[in-house]
Amino acid sequence: MALRLHYSRRPLRFNFPARTSRGALTEHVAWYLHLTDEAHPGRLALGEAAPLAGLSPDDRPDFEARLQQLCADFNAGRYAAVDLAAVTELVEPAWPALRFGLETALLDWRGGARRQLFDNAFSRGEAGLPINGLVWMGDAVFMQTQIRKKLAEGFRCLKLKIGGIDFAAELALLREIRAVAGPAELVLRVDANGAFAPAEAPERLAQLAEFDLHSIEQPIRTGQWPALAELCRTSPVPIALDEELIGVTEPARHAQLLDAVRPAYVVLKPTLLGGLAATRRWIEQATARGLGWWLTSALESNVGLNAISQFTAEFAVGNVAQGLGTGQLYHNNLAAPLQVRGGQLHYDPHGSWEQPGC
Repeated sequence: MALRLHYSRRPLRFNFPARTSRGALTEHVAWYLHLTDEAHPGRLALGEAAPLAGLSPDDRPDFEARLQQLCADFNAGRYAAVDLAAVTELVEPAWPALRFGLETALLDWRGGARRQLFDNAFSRGEAGLPINGLVWMGDAVFMQTQIRKKLAEGFRCLKLKIGGIDFAAELALLREIRAVAGPAELVLRVDANGAFAPAEAPERLAQLAEFDLHSIEQPIRTGQWPALAELCRTSPVPIALDEELIGVTEPARHAQLLDAVRPAYVVLKPTLLGGLAATRRWIEQATARGLGWWLTSALESNVGLNAISQFTAEFAVGNVAQGLGTGQLYHNNLAAPLQVRGGQLHYDPHGSWEQPGC
């Protein structure tokens, strides 16, 4: 067997401009890693490397050059092509999205190049995964429209991006939601993306506590461990770490961060953390300390979303909503047998997949 690695590029276009804490995004570029073998014509395994603009460590101008070099090295036979342990040697930690793409392409090949990377109840189509409904930042009317739509679609957990508009207006939106659905009916999460200054954060967290929030992600910007630790100790709203985890690649450093800050939760994005094996190490460290966690996509297309979802289903997540509802964000996403129904993500193993152009 002589596996060959090549790639293709696909700009994914949002159904609406995705307004984030780093500005408005109109498209998100996915790079697909293709694994083929002349001895198995027609067999194609896929991985996705999609650095998130402004956030991924490998969102840099030389990304394609590094991808080209990876393909050249792989095809020259310099590595054990299907040895997943070799992913660490093939791709340095500084390129987490690329490592995730190669790792998942290899897993897909091992599974028969059928987009079934793991054998579990989700990948067999026997059970769905609970997910949160994501409400994008925007003006109040835009966010209200999204909220009404998500509630009508049966979501029992909503996640709102905050910090992008006037804080009083965001509090008013949360108040409107709670007037319709109390905490027994609807779980509410918010994500501040580091928008609060450390000095103002305690007061804002106290105001947010009025709404019985499940958690708040990253209330202050990264790199302020003492301030973040104090907030985690005193906040009336449980704090989840998100961006704080990016770039922390060594297991010993994982332990230092979790022990120093003691968050209630960690939010895990494999594309930003260096792949599934790296994410599993975070889960092990969090579990050992009694911390909660959930997985979420980083705006991948259906290829990456499917890989993360099947990996998630390897764990007993119960009713904890995962952040895996991003497949409907794009009007040119790769067609896939992933479907959101009643606040859950489902996979049809007998459904068809669109293949990206080579």
